[in-house]
Amino acid sequence: MIPETQRLYLREMNQADFAALSRILQDEETMYAYNGAFSDEETQEWLDRQLARYRRYGFGLWAVILRETDEMIGQCGITVQPWKDREVLEVGYLLRRDCWHKGFATEAARACRDYAFTRLDAEAVYSIIRDTNTASQKVAQRNGMVKTESWTKHYRGVDMPHYLFCVKRQALMREPASDIK
Repeated sequence: MIPETQRLYLREMNQADFAALSRILQDEETMYAYNGAFSDEETQEWLDRQLARYRRYGFGLWAVILRETDEMIGQCGITVQPWKDREVLEVGYLLRRDCWHKGFATEAARACRDYAFTRLDAEAVYSIIRDTNTASQKVAQRNGMVKTESWTKHYRGVDMPHYLFCVKRQALMREPASDIK
């Protein structure tokens, strides 16, 4: 039931993905929106958090696998995230730097958006994006989302302004759904 696209498939991460996940989370440039690269311990905590989400919700950030090579090139999925005084269903995505600007993030994010609408019966989905992360903001816009709010989050010792992007199910009735299997 996890989303698939023409070039990608998504699957639950597992401990065997630690090295591929580290390549993403321990890259300074990739992790600029998180105020720097993660340590081995922080990477393991990140992976453990996804495994707990799968058990609790049945979804989380999934491994993004390139069909052509069968390698993990990133992560994308749905998480429950705090936003001000409420929780929202967020489409999150983070890809290896060598896979940027190839449309993979948009492709995976659209499949996850459609999953939230078709499998989770969500009325709206969101992406929470740091104000300086223009590349992720463009992915959100290509995912049909519009910026609706802003809020400053405190993370890793830094105040970080973030934007909330949103798309509602009704707004997508004209667009064909992704291949969700």
